[in-house]
Amino acid sequence: MTSDAGALLLGRADRRLGLQRRFAACFVDGRSPHTVEHTIERLVGQRVMGIALGYEDVNDHDELRHDPVLAATLGRLAGKSTLNRLEHAPVSDGERYHRIGHVPEAVEALLVEVFLEAHQRPPEEIVLDLDATDDPIHGEQEGRFFHGYYGGYCYLPLYVFCGRHLLASKLRRSNIDGSAGAREEVERIVGQIRRRWPEVRIVLRADSGFARDALMAWCEQNRVDYLFGLARNARLVAEIAEAAEESIATQVPARRFKDFQWTTLDSWSCRRRVVGKAEHTQGEANPRFVVTSLGQQRADARTLCEDLYCARGEMENRIKECQLDLFADRTSTATMRANQLRLWFASMAYVLLEGLRRIGLQATKLADATCGSIRLKLLKVGALVRISVRRVKIAMASSHPRQRDWAIAYAALGAAP
Repeated sequence: MTSDAGALLLGRADRRLGLQRRFAACFVDGRSPHTVEHTIERLVGQRVMGIALGYEDVNDHDELRHDPVLAATLGRLAGKSTLNRLEHAPVSDGERYHRIGHVPEAVEALLVEVFLEAHQRPPEEIVLDLDATDDPIHGEQEGRFFHGYYGGYCYLPLYVFCGRHLLASKLRRSNIDGSAGAREEVERIVGQIRRRWPEVRIVLRADSGFARDALMAWCEQNRVDYLFGLARNARLVAEIAEAAEESIATQVPARRFKDFQWTTLDSWSCRRRVVGKAEHTQGEANPRFVVTSLGQQRADARTLCEDLYCARGEMENRIKECQLDLFADRTSTATMRANQLRLWFASMAYVLLEGLRRIGLQATKLADATCGSIRLKLLKVGALVRISVRRVKIAMASSHPRQRDWAIAYAALGAAP
């Protein structure tokens, strides 16, 4: 018996994307070939599929290794000790790896490559959403610092999404500015995208933590537009005072917008377009500001704030999927290197489930379901498994309420790319 018959869908999605094979290629195997029992491809596949199925800890694999459906999908499975050595592989000594080591640059490039392959033709424009979030830690991990805003010890990972596609997940210490390293990540991602799509228009979108002159100046020099929140201050509030008075005078919830050129006293290198929103609701003022390189011919003030900038809130749902559904916050190992690898395992599990959702579920009611809902409704399916010399027969309940969606997804994942 198995409770994870949906692993068959994950196996098909993986074969369609080639994710397991390409992720394994991001590792260097320094083990003696004659002693190897489990290939890197099988190890990373087992770890990623385990997370997608809801098994967050390596300890879970001592029982999961006996699951007949997962074994039929991946082959012979490893136990917790072998997987633990994969996560805690040492840093290379010169050019020689003692056991198994991952190559960070290759993993980062793979996330962008999968995003590029998801499009049959280059889009005219893409929007890259950036955000930093807290990853609470409860031990003495390397890089442990207290963060005043979040009120605890945490890491501060940087995420980059384009719609539902995950392009980057960078683990960082929390004793830094929220935008630290963002320019380098954006430069790497934009460079890889433009090598494939040289004419695509790119817009960066983020909250006020990323409205830094270095990032905005780089965008202006490299044909990348940006749309960032801007932290309010007394000078900015005074700039929209007239609009705010008009909003208050109506005595009903109202919004007024003002478009103006702005520069800071010392930190910005030039004047930039800023849109201020004077909002008065429930007797209180709620002014908001956005700085952008987009011209007025592209979007007026109201469209810029309400339609373009506010849409970045959807990225919060993607981060919740990674952290709550796929355990991206299980960074409890001693070293930053191992914790970064754990974050990438969770990220690959997200990419795998996003591939299943994008390719297999578009014609079903689960086309917009979260990773947690997909797992609950399509992956956690009980089945009776009969194994003979020549075949493995898997019998699922004919009364399963999602059997039609399951069949549609299985057929769609098997169709030619």
